[in-house]
Amino acid sequence: MYALVDGNNFYVSCERVFRPSLTDRPVVVLSNNDGCAIARSNEAKALGIKMGAPWFQIRHLEDDARLVALSANFELYGDMSDRMMSLAAGLGHQQEIYSIDESFVDVSGIRGDLVHRAHQIRSRIQQWVGIPCCIGMGNTKTLAKLANHIAKDAERKPGSYPAHLAQVCNLESLSQKDKDALFALTPVEEVWGIGRQISKQLHAGGVHTIHDLLQLDPATIKRGWSVMLERTVRELRGIPCVDLEDSGQARQQIACTRSFGKAVTDYRDLEEAVTTFASRAAEKLRHQHSLCGQVLVFIRTSPFGKTAQYSRSMVVPLRRPTDDTAHLVQAALLGLQSIFKDGYDYAKAGVMLMELQSDQVQQMELRLEDEPDRDRSRLMLALDTVNTRYGKGTMKLGSAGATQRPQNWTMKQMRRTPRYTTDAQEMVLVRA
Repeated sequence: MYALVDGNNFYVSCERVFRPSLTDRPVVVLSNNDGCAIARSNEAKALGIKMGAPWFQIRHLEDDARLVALSANFELYGDMSDRMMSLAAGLGHQQEIYSIDESFVDVSGIRGDLVHRAHQIRSRIQQWVGIPCCIGMGNTKTLAKLANHIAKDAERKPGSYPAHLAQVCNLESLSQKDKDALFALTPVEEVWGIGRQISKQLHAGGVHTIHDLLQLDPATIKRGWSVMLERTVRELRGIPCVDLEDSGQARQQIACTRSFGKAVTDYRDLEEAVTTFASRAAEKLRHQHSLCGQVLVFIRTSPFGKTAQYSRSMVVPLRRPTDDTAHLVQAALLGLQSIFKDGYDYAKAGVMLMELQSDQVQQMELRLEDEPDRDRSRLMLALDTVNTRYGKGTMKLGSAGATQRPQNWTMKQMRRTPRYTTDAQEMVLVRA
């Protein structure tokens, strides 16, 4: 038995916690460099604003419909997510944080009324963190995801589903007749794992709702589409095929990439950017107790620009796996030196750490004569501790550039709100 806890319009909800004046107003949160809408309030959706809509196409709604557009404030959203997830974990035994605003919780064997319990957790999240959320429950993760969709639509679209399913929906508390009625109301494209292309193919075959999909034989689905769609159908029938994953599972690759706020032409600026990206990736690497064997670095111009186009990447192998920021930055800069060409307007760069392995694996290779035999783990721990306590970039390598020097490669965030919960200089001040 699983529950899916999902924050409603999460980025917008985070902004509204600290700016109540945004309530009931159409609000969008923009992507890096304020390019397109990546989150929308229900009021913005009602205006017809689509996910991913370019800002220049909807900008006129600032005057026409009092639309508020904000730059993404990911540091704030991440902290608010941590607070929400810590409360959502109280719903059951085990939690899988699926995304910044979603988490699966194992509620198997929990005694009492699960719907009542879910309403209590939801109210606690709303009161303590300020984030509205919906909760869906089912015997499989796919059913829990579907139940969450029903709970959300029943709340924001009165009449689409029975009103008593709003905010919290437990499919397993319903009769089979009621579930069949819900499945007949729900389009097949709303099922977790069924993308746009597959839904088009299903529509062409006369499958429009979840009820239609469940009439098909799983073996036929496997032959006609894929084993993944067969697994989804089995999950919809209540047969668990996807287990709860350990949210602390180590990633196989770690990437840090950014688009620049304006075109970058100078090598020094690229060097600062790549140093910063490699340093941040190294922090994530140490956080999951892994070592890196290869470093990939890339630079590219904008594919939408009218200037000359250039895009190159290079993989730099390391002598032995490491989590040392200095070694990883050195490898990334070696790659940058090899692929950099003067005369181009660079729009994006990035660093990816590959061939990751646990830092518990002992490497027994012979050490080369020119390699220093030094353990710098305590230095890396001090680096991470200082940056965690005083903020990212408090302590950094020299090639990341001096703080006083203007950084031409940083993102454009002209509409970012303060980092209310993570930066002491930007906290809300309440005067008596």
